[in-house]
Amino acid sequence: MTDYRKLFDLTGKTAVVLGAASGIGKSSAEALAALGASVLCADWSLDGAQETVSAIRASGGSADAASCDAASAADVASLAKIARQIFPRLDIAVTTPGLNIRKTILDYTEEDLDRVINLNIKGTVWFFQAFGRIMVEQKVGSLIACSSVRAVTIEPGLAVYGSTKAAIGLLVQGFASEVGRHGVRVNAIAPSIVETALTAPFKQRPDIYNLYAGHTVFNRWSSADEVATAVAYLASDAASYVSGSTLFVDGGWTAVDGPPTGLTQLAK
Repeated sequence: MTDYRKLFDLTGKTAVVLGAASGIGKSSAEALAALGASVLCADWSLDGAQETVSAIRASGGSADAASCDAASAADVASLAKIARQIFPRLDIAVTTPGLNIRKTILDYTEEDLDRVINLNIKGTVWFFQAFGRIMVEQKVGSLIACSSVRAVTIEPGLAVYGSTKAAIGLLVQGFASEVGRHGVRVNAIAPSIVETALTAPFKQRPDIYNLYAGHTVFNRWSSADEVATAVAYLASDAASYVSGSTLFVDGGWTAVDGPPTGLTQLAK
């Protein structure tokens, strides 16, 4: 009988997590390490990446830190070289950084557009190229990018951001079709609203915080850990036949058309 527990075990695996200083990236690095992987934690903030490494090591895990600007092709290529130097092979590569400049299309400047596209779209391409080459060469590996519910649901001021997240889903499908014959899997996660340091200011605005919570069927935000478990699944052998997919970790956000109102009345 198949040992299902072993399919989720990452003991002996190696991983790179870009964006590991905070939020989903930090939790993803911690989750992969907790399941047995050795993790290279990278972020534009080296201090932040080192803090994640310290937390992993304090829990008995194996981790190292590196600095990397996810929007820089040269930086991402250098990160791939570092991974080659410290790991005999690379099993998992995760990229989570993203940028949203909330403005209507009429208000977007060329600088705004370049910043969002350079990180969200170009950064994903640079990541796929740098780490995809390693995995194609070794004929195994799992690449994981970060999309969003904004790829399929939108509101004023998010059109540019949402279009880049939709593009990530198509990049995932396209790259999966190109490298699958080499044993490489390519997938994405798509969170909705996540409690992180970056979204902490929303807690100071209960009206906004509760409005977004109400878009989920659970009427609450997710934790970064809840998203990281989806990353761990896609990284593991349990997902060995999953490629070209975007896994929504959105609390039912995309399952309903607007806030699920009337639940209290129905319950009565």
